[in-house]
This record gives sequence, structure tokens and C-alpha cells, in this order.
Amino acid sequence: MSAVATLIAARPQLVLGLMLLALHGSLAWGISDWWSRALLLAQFGLFLLWQPVWRGEADIESRYGFLVIIVGFLLAVWNNWWLMAVWLAVLFGLIGGSVPGIAQRRQRTVSMLAALYLLSMLLMWVVPHLFADQTIEEALARLAQHGLTALPTLLQSHPSLLSVLLVQYGLPLLPVVILLTRVETSRSAAPLAVDLFYSVILFLLVAALVLGSFVVKQVSHGNYPLALAQTLFAIAVVLMALSWLWNPRGGFAGLGHILSQYLLSLGLPFERWVQRLAELAEQETQPQHFLAQSLEHILDLPWVTGLRWETRLGQGEYGVKSGYSAEFSFHDLRLRIFTRWSLSPAVLLHLKLLTQMVGHFYEAKRREQVQRQSAYTQAIYETGARLTHDVKNLLQSLRSLCAAVDTSSAEQAQGLQALMRRQLPQITQRLNATLDKLRSPQEADATRVDAAVWWNGLIQRYAGRNIHFKMDGPVRDLKLPAELFDSVADNLIENAVNKSATGTGLEVRVSLSTARGGTLNVCDNGAAIAKSIESQLFEAPVASQSGLGVGLYHSAKQAAQLGYRLALAANQPGAVCFVLTREGERT
Repeated sequence: MSAVATLIAARPQLVLGLMLLALHGSLAWGISDWWSRALLLAQFGLFLLWQPVWRGEADIESRYGFLVIIVGFLLAVWNNWWLMAVWLAVLFGLIGGSVPGIAQRRQRTVSMLAALYLLSMLLMWVVPHLFADQTIEEALARLAQHGLTALPTLLQSHPSLLSVLLVQYGLPLLPVVILLTRVETSRSAAPLAVDLFYSVILFLLVAALVLGSFVVKQVSHGNYPLALAQTLFAIAVVLMALSWLWNPRGGFAGLGHILSQYLLSLGLPFERWVQRLAELAEQETQPQHFLAQSLEHILDLPWVTGLRWETRLGQGEYGVKSGYSAEFSFHDLRLRIFTRWSLSPAVLLHLKLLTQMVGHFYEAKRREQVQRQSAYTQAIYETGARLTHDVKNLLQSLRSLCAAVDTSSAEQAQGLQALMRRQLPQITQRLNATLDKLRSPQEADATRVDAAVWWNGLIQRYAGRNIHFKMDGPVRDLKLPAELFDSVADNLIENAVNKSATGTGLEVRVSLSTARGGTLNVCDNGAAIAKSIESQLFEAPVASQSGLGVGLYHSAKQAAQLGYRLALAANQPGAVCFVLTREGERT
């Protein structure tokens, strides 16, 4: 950045003040002399340095450069009071339109002083020169001829002379104050922004004031101050009427409602596209397919000719490119939309909302896909973990049989053979069922067997171990889901037996009750379960030193599928009890 650009960025009020002083020098003593035109051209150059429309470091298109040349040529060659009136009104609209967006107090004060100077110069000097019967030049000529001694007499015969002196020697104080005002700026401060709507409204109000005063004076043949006052009063009345019509009472919707309907009518194609977007979101599950189809439907909007999109997983183009485009981005989506004409602020807002909605739906689809993959992986893990735990229980039963063989004597051969004849078919059957689940996962088997048969098989599997079995009541007509009770009993008994590695004198008590439709209780006198593990015992896998930590978690899920509930009935040192009963039964 050059030294001049650095100075302008640091002290923009200096350029503004110099511009107003050059403008004052070119207008206050007439516009027909060559030096007046030179000052006017210098003022236009300072305006180009100060102007808030284009950034100083940006390159402008050739057509805009040609427009700048034309304006400079008109100000330097074809300069008359009507052109000056239009130029001052344009400057007033630009400066006044930037005031609402200024946050700093001193900078706002500078802009308001500049706007006050332009409006005063326009109404007190430029507009009076538009009238054919103006006597400003005659009053100035007499003042120059007679000097200041004739000032009181000239003021009586030419009252407009006071305003002339005020313009020539009083108004320059405002640009001087602007030059002396220090405005604090920082590198992070946003550049001066002009609100187009405010600028146009101010320009139209000033134009209406100037033209209205001119027409009233020409028609009434009165003096200019009275015509200006009448015009101001008429404009005030019109503004009051518009303010009432904006939101009136008595059933009329008002101009505000009508304007809102007109502005919102631009969104009707957008609303139809949003409805189509919602339908695609329900129909399409793949993120990339959804994104491609939804973006393709953007071409249905009347102002869109084509688009180009890009994500981390792919890219694509639709339609045809045009000379007008806008680029938007949202998370992983980057979108460039080509339109038929230059984008207005309303269309830009619609397209920005459109991009955000597509991006939100696309991110939601991606999260859904990740969740489906996670759920699939979780299902594989849970199935594998549950079947692994079942195999582990079967292996423990085989170890018990092997231990019985190792510790048996020759006299016990017949009893050992009977034990093998009873246990091996059950282990084989359970192993086949586990393999069937591995080949074709399905819901838990709800096949019910006689409770007495199941109870005797459980006692035989754990014969010779320090486990006490107890039956509460007759079990003739009781049927139990064998797979569920086998899985729960094996898990609870093995977990209790594993506590013997950390202490001596462990006792495990297993009881089956028929009073509540089949209730299994497994208790031990070992250490209590830690509180941190107790809250997650049936809700998620827990840390385990002797297994996978998923046995009770899967047992609880299996019980819930069959209408049962596995719970921790007691958890105290020397009294740890689990209970399996029907869902809804009180334990």
C-alpha cells in the first residue's frame, strides 16, 4: 500500500475536508472562471480518493472507469448550476447514507457536519442561482465597489447579501472543523459502508425539496425563503401522511403490510424449492445423491442459470455459466451460483439461506450415514461379544467336566460316565445353537422347557463346586425360556465364583422360585460391587479383569426382549444378590 493510500485509510476525514474546501472554492465565487473549473476538477479527484463505493486497492471494470471519465468531463466542461445541484444532492445522499452504519461518535459527527455543509450550500447558494431574477451577483458587485462601509445600506436594499456573506465566509468553517477533528481508526475497523436504500431516499428528498422550491417560487412569483418554507411544510405533511398510512387503524392493512407482501413475493419460488428439498430429504438416504438432486433443482429458480458445487467427497456442475455469480460456503459445501442478472441484496439473502439449508440437510444426511454405520458396527460387536461370552460359558462347563475327570477315581468311573452322558449332549446342543446365531443372527430364542428339567441340568453342570442350590416350591407346571435362564445363570454363577480368587470362604447360593412365574436368584457373600460400576451394570459394557465386561449387559438386553428383567437386588459386603424375574414383578 502506498503512502497516500495509507494516509487515506488512517485519516479519511482529511480527504473529506479537503474535498469540501475545493468544492467551496469552486462554487462560492462563481463557476464561470477557469480556476473555478480547476478547483471543481480537483474536488472530483479528492472525491475519488474518498469515495466509499469502491475499495481503494480494488480494480474497477473498464465500463465503470469510463463512467468516471464522463463525470469528470461534465464537471470540468459543462458546469452549470443545475449540474451542481444534482452533484451536491448525490454527495449528500452518499454521506448521509453512511451515517446509520457508523458506530464511532467522532466519525459520525464528521459525516453529519459534511452533510450539513452540503445541504446548506445547496439551499443557500446553488438553488438561488437557478432563478433568473436572482440579485446575488448585483449585490456582490456593489459590495466590491463601495467596500465594507456601504454594507449596512446594501443589506437594507439587498437582504440576500447576508446569506451571501454567510456562505462565502461562514460555511468554510465546517470543512475546517472536519479537518481538525481527529477520528480514531484501527486496522481492524470496517471500511465506510453506504446503505443504498438510505442514500436513495435522501437523494430523492433533497431533489423534491429543490424542485419543489423552484416550482413554488416560479409559480407564485414570491421570494425564495417563503417558497422553501412552503415546500418544507408540504414535504412534512406528506411524510406525516405516509407514517400514518404505514400502519393505520380501522381495518386497512397499511403500506407496511403491502410492501412486506411485495418483498416476500420474491420468496415464492424459494418456498416451493424448500418444499421440494424436504421431500428429497425424506426419500433419499445417501448424502451425495441427496446433495446432487437438491442442487439440480436450484435451476428451477427463475434467476438461476447454473451452479458449481464441491465437497470433500465430490463435485459437480449444472446449467450454464453467466457473467453474474456469487459464491457461498457452509461447512464442507462450497457453492457458486450463476444468475441471469446482477444480484440484488434480496436475492443474495435468498441464495445464502438456500445454501445454508442445503448444507444443514447434507450434514444431517452425513450424520445419519455415520450413525447407521456405527449402529451396524455396534450390532456386529454386540453379537460377537454375546456369542463369545456364550462360548466362554460353554468352555467353562467343559473345564468343569475335565476337572471332574481329573479328580475322579476308578470307583467313580460309572458315575463319571453318567455325568458325561448327561452333560455332553447339552453342551453340544448349546454350542450348535451358538453357531446357528453366528451364521444367522436373530432375536433371542423363546423356546420354553420344563423348569424341573432345566433345574436338574443346571445342578449337574455345576456338580462338585461350592455352590448351594435351593428350590422354593413345586415346579411341575412351570415353563422357562431355557436359553435366557442358561445365559443368566452361567453369567451370574461364574461372576460369583471368580470372586474366590480375591478371598476365601466364598459361598454361592442359587435358588429358583415359582411364586412369581419363575424367578431366579443368585447370591454370594463376597465383596460388594463398586458404585461406579453398579450404575452401568446393565446399561453398557463395564471394565472386567476376568472377561469382556459384556455378560450382564447382554443378559439384561436378552431378558428385556423376552419380557423379563435382570436386576441387582442387594449390594452390600457379604450380601450381593441378583434376581431374574418377569417384567413388572416386584422382587
